[in-house]
Amino acid sequence: QVQLVESGGGLEQAGGSLRLSCAASGRTFSSYAMGWFRQAPGKEREFVAAVSRNDGYTHYADSVKGRFTISRDNAKNQVYLQMNSLKPEDTAVYYCAASRRVGILIAVRDDEYDYWGQGTQVAVSS
Repeated sequence: QVQLVESGGGLEQAGGSLRLSCAASGRTFSSYAMGWFRQAPGKEREFVAAVSRNDGYTHYADSVKGRFTISRDNAKNQVYLQMNSLKPEDTAVYYCAASRRVGILIAVRDDEYDYWGQGTQVAVSS
């Protein structure tokens, strides 16, 4: 089992940058595929980005491609989301998630994830 704690959210102006971090407990972090999701007020949770176990593969939602970068440091049990060129529509609660599913390299559906953090709020002003 793994526990996830997000940090790094806050209020930023449009065009600015934020870096989210997700700290994972446990000694088997490298065995989990990781992802970031977000949920805006009144909307369903949506996929943002995912990274494979060894940081070799990444996948992004079209809405963030070219602006956001997901990465992980297995030695530090951390996964990151660098968010650049922020837009007001990026405003949401951002969640870190971990998938232990064997055979899944990149998980893009929320039902492919087994563990979730509590979320961190990101607000982007215009």
